[in-house]
Amino acid sequence: MEKHYKKEGKYGYYEAGEGIPIVILHGLMGGLSNFDAVASYFSNKGYKIIIPDLPIYTQNILKTNVKSFAVYVKNFITYKKLDRVILLGNSLGGHIALYHTKMFPEKVSGLVITGSSGLYESAMGDSYPKRGDYEYIKKKAEDVFYDPKIATPELIDEVYATVNDRVKLIKTLTIAKSAIRHNMAKDLPKMHVQTCIIWGKNDQVTPPDVANEFHRLLPNSTLYWIDKCGHAAMMEQPEEFNKHLEDWLTHTHLREH
Repeated sequence: MEKHYKKEGKYGYYEAGEGIPIVILHGLMGGLSNFDAVASYFSNKGYKIIIPDLPIYTQNILKTNVKSFAVYVKNFITYKKLDRVILLGNSLGGHIALYHTKMFPEKVSGLVITGSSGLYESAMGDSYPKRGDYEYIKKKAEDVFYDPKIATPELIDEVYATVNDRVKLIKTLTIAKSAIRHNMAKDLPKMHVQTCIIWGKNDQVTPPDVANEFHRLLPNSTLYWIDKCGHAAMMEQPEEFNKHLEDWLTHTHLREH
């Protein structure tokens, strides 16, 4: 991913491919590399894949909330001189994508959410987090996936470092509270954008009921399930994730816009 990474002013982002823009939003503990498989596949299929670094731990604490992140995404899309984009988000990134779509519907031609917060209040982890307890953090990181081996030692170390950094911990808890405050249940029925919901059947963070509820509340949504898959479908079952996304893009004619 490094060779496609750009830093311009206050924005850092990955960009590859040419064509219809898909802007991808990562989650709270997620990095750009979580979307390696999506980026490499679709950037060769007529799409421009753009993954901005979200300022989760770098914004002023007063701007550390779902709404401010949605505004940040809008400003980034404007900066990139993009007219309308397909937004794809995982976990907190899904919530930011939903909130952005609520605020700036004219900017969004399609929406893709996977393991998204926005409806389910403990999506950030209710007993969050016991600092200093490595085994507890390891278990929490493994619970994100159906196959715990995907939580590599590097990934666990990164999460451990984050929760033991006092500033990052405070911001993480601030975001968790913001996610609860910005519950989307009342907004979703008014959002008519074509929406693709891709969900792991074994997601323990945002359980399958959450996907069913998103599907029920979003008027133009299509729901795809992935078996033997947890909270980060694009990492755990990348081929199936890409297959569902491509199927949806084709059927909604978004690939022709």
